Amino acid sequence: MNNSMISAMVSMNAMQQRLDVIADNIANVDTVGYKSKDTSFEDVLTQVQGHHKDFALAGRSTPSGYTMGFGTRLASIVENLAQGSHKETGNPLDLAIEGNAMFAVQGNGGIAYTREGGFHVSPDPQNAAYVNLVNNQGYQVLDRNNNPIRIPANAKVAVDGAGQVLAETAAGRNVVGVLKLAELQRPEGLVKMDGNLYMLAAGLTEAQVFEATQTDPTQLKSEVQSGFLEQSNVSMSDEMTKMMEVQRAYQLAARALSSSDTMMNLANTMRG
Repeated sequence: MNNSMISAMVSMNAMQQRLDVIADNIANVDTVGYKSKDTSFEDVLTQVQGHHKDFALAGRSTPSGYTMGFGTRLASIVENLAQGSHKETGNPLDLAIEGNAMFAVQGNGGIAYTREGGFHVSPDPQNAAYVNLVNNQGYQVLDRNNNPIRIPANAKVAVDGAGQVLAETAAGRNVVGVLKLAELQRPEGLVKMDGNLYMLAAGLTEAQVFEATQTDPTQLKSEVQSGFLEQSNVSMSDEMTKMMEVQRAYQLAARALSSSDTMMNLANTMRG
């Protein structure tokens, strides 16, 4: 198989992977708190091939060689953690963050982080006098001490800009917990999980990925907005433009593969 066929096939495979990422972004354009993904590519086994010695003439101004490669491959998929727009819902337990912080919940494998703030209350199976604050997957929302936030049953709940969860009962209004707002410092230290959740990469600690502001409320640069939900940061126009670019690139690679196959058939016919 000649180099042109290998290059075309490798590039077509890379374009298909990029198309899958774009399709995933478009499918989640209305998913609350979803962060779009982008791809980066790198050359495969690129090398400089020297020309025949007859090309090395006196006075030549360009290099006596040419670049020979084997297409491109997917190098990495990068999460775009830019903040999405906020949509008003009127529900006091729908929370959006103005800033780069993330909520913390108790996931199956440990503490998970998310920008999706569509919370609600769920009965506490161990104590009927309380309810737990949970996310849409049923995971308990954590406070600054990594403890689940529990609210007296039948209390009227509100959340202020600092993340304080206020419960109003017949006895008065009290702070029952303060949301953990982990302000992101190193996005590359997070690993994307199912359900719009992120977890720390293996071997990393919170102090290595998040800023220390969660232990000092006065230093927080983020603010909680109650009654709002953060929308997906996917731009449909951008994704459609990328899709057309990928389709054109795929067509060109397919045409190169077809042309290479035609040339090989002609060469085989000319033998003998």
